Amino acid sequence: MRHFSRITFLALFLIPMLTTAQQAEEQQVKKTFDNYKSAILNDKGEEAVEQVDTKTIAYYGDILEKVKTADSLKVDKLSLMDKLIVLVVRHRIPKEEIMKTNGKQLLVTAIKMGMVGKSSVINNEVGTVKVNGDFASGELLVRGQKTPLAFEFHKENGLWKLDLTAIFPAGEAAFRQMVKQSGEPENEYLLSLIQLTTGKEPGAEVWVPTKQQ
Repeated sequence: MRHFSRITFLALFLIPMLTTAQQAEEQQVKKTFDNYKSAILNDKGEEAVEQVDTKTIAYYGDILEKVKTADSLKVDKLSLMDKLIVLVVRHRIPKEEIMKTNGKQLLVTAIKMGMVGKSSVINNEVGTVKVNGDFASGELLVRGQKTPLAFEFHKENGLWKLDLTAIFPAGEAAFRQMVKQSGEPENEYLLSLIQLTTGKEPGAEVWVPTKQQ
């Protein structure tokens, strides 16, 4: 009986500590997103990049490699979002800068140039957070309303980092629906979108590997 009482006491003592620790982790996850959002809204590319995980940086490194080396056939087979990013980078960033940059710096440049738009975060917040070890998911709220989507986070070197790639499938589906509703062929839609957002008509060079330009 005395042994049982000790176990009960320890449980009652530890549960509040564990709950407090869990709440602290959840707040840190939300803080990561808030920091990222603030940096995007204020065009602070370096600060925004510090909030994203290595998976996101690796994605932009892969995009950069495609910008440098992928020919028109390979680019045409990419997902809509990947294809758009490759074409926009070739259209907006000088060859000399592309050839000496890396994935992390490409993301910084994209944010500063508005290629990662403020509209992607301005109405978004993180709602309920679930933490499981070094992984966390945060419910996506849009204008305070719940959605079926969630942001994903990974803990790296003791800090929570946002995985931007986790929301790409939902973005791809929405983007594909926009193209379908436009009634235009996919590539024509993308080129028109680039011209609309940059004020400059993209030339044939956007389909040519940067290394060959």
